[in-house]
This record gives sequence, C-alpha cells and structure tokens, in this order.
Amino acid sequence: MELAEANHLLDPGYLDLEAGYTRLPDGQLHVASWTTMFGCSGQMVEWWFGFLENTEQYKWWHPRDHVWCEWIGERGSGKFVGGTHHVHEYIGGDLQKLKINFREPAEYLDVARFSEAGITAAVCGRVGPLDTDFWAGHLIHLCRDTDYGCEMRSRFWLGDLDPPELAPDAATRTELFPDSAGEALLKHCHEEMSYLAGFLPELYSKHVQPAKH
Repeated sequence: MELAEANHLLDPGYLDLEAGYTRLPDGQLHVASWTTMFGCSGQMVEWWFGFLENTEQYKWWHPRDHVWCEWIGERGSGKFVGGTHHVHEYIGGDLQKLKINFREPAEYLDVARFSEAGITAAVCGRVGPLDTDFWAGHLIHLCRDTDYGCEMRSRFWLGDLDPPELAPDAATRTELFPDSAGEALLKHCHEEMSYLAGFLPELYSKHVQPAKH
C-alpha cells in the first residue's frame, strides 16, 4: 500500500497485508504490524504519547530495546503533535538513533471518516536519523476499540526521503532499507506495543481521574 492510499486503513475489516512487509514499486519498504491490546482503548494510547516524557518511561515501553529518549518542542501539556521525539533504540540488534516528528493525522488521512471507521486513536509522524536535517520515512498507528480492548494497526513507509535527491531511485531506496529492516521493524513494533498493553491500563487509571457523571 502506497502512503497516498493510507485511507484504505479506514475501510471496514482488514487489508491483505496486516502483519508483514513488502517492497513497493518505487523501492520504498512498507511495513505493517497488528497488535492485540487487551484492556486498552484508543484513548489510552493517545494519552500515552502525550504522557511519555523521559528515558525511564521509555524503557517501560520496551525494556530491552529502548535505551534513551528526549523531547524537543511540544511537551508538558498532554499533547504530542508538533513535538519531536529523539530516541536511541535497538531494532534488529542494531542501535538506531532516530527522530520522530509527530504530525496532524489530517496530513495523512481523511479524519472526517474516523468516527464511521471506528478510529479511536491516530498517531502519525515523519521519521529520520537523529542529528541530521533530513527525513527518511513515515509512520501511522491507528486504533479501533473492540470488546476485549483495542487493536493497534501500525504502518511504516521507509525510503520516502526529504530532500528526495538523497534517494532518487528504487535501487537506492532498496539499498538504504533492505528487507531485513522490514523484518526487524515488524518484530520491534509488535513487541513494544505488546509491552505497552501490559502496563497501560493500570498506568492510565492511576493518572487519569474517572469522568464524573
């Protein structure tokens, strides 16, 4: 699925690729991950991204792979869109130093369809190597609530560089992001979202007062 086709994630049911990775015609690597999050809700997931602030909390999310983090920009208000998360994390056994700039979901998706599609959380962003002035990919995490909690459907597009002349053709994008990167990211994403599901309900109930009726 091309990034321009991301609104297919708002269609009922599931797509042909929900867990795995594929090579797009232009050489980009598309990664899809699906995680069952028992006892969680999309509201909890969006709250988590606004709550997450320091390295200790970041390590809860993946005790083995997550090493360090800091935030630049939006922070301390419960919001995360507009902020940039700097992280050091192991993906596929290699230490990656990355930046994730969180963007408005409307940059990627038709947000007017969210209610009908049952979307309860949408986390979108641009991803790139830390300490550089360029970007190399995109991410979208979408949640739909279920009778057991929620399902997290994550998508990554690796190889869409800005500025584009850094990867002008399919061969360059394939070299920058080989299939092994897709396998590693698929594993890492599923693991971190599974860790999150393990502690998020209790953390949320501790920090968020129940709504008064």
